[in-house]
Amino acid sequence: MKKLYVGNLPWSVDDGELQSLFAGIGTVHSARVITDRETGRSRGFGFVELDDDAAQTAIAELNGKDMGGRALRVNEANDRRR
Repeated sequence: MKKLYVGNLPWSVDDGELQSLFAGIGTVHSARVITDRETGRSRGFGFVELDDDAAQTAIAELNGKDMGGRALRVNEANDRRR
């Protein structure tokens, strides 16, 4: 399983919409839009977990795709540094 970073999301996108975007490519194990702790508003990016083969397909098909007038950035997520 791979975790993908999905950036440049429209502010209106929620977890369900993010999951449905990737559901056509493969089994989505998790999909989460990151929100601001204080306001609860989307920060414009999220993470999706897919099987390894589906992740590569998702990167190829969705990176640069227009969603709500914004070009998505989809790539493999890097581990967060402490």
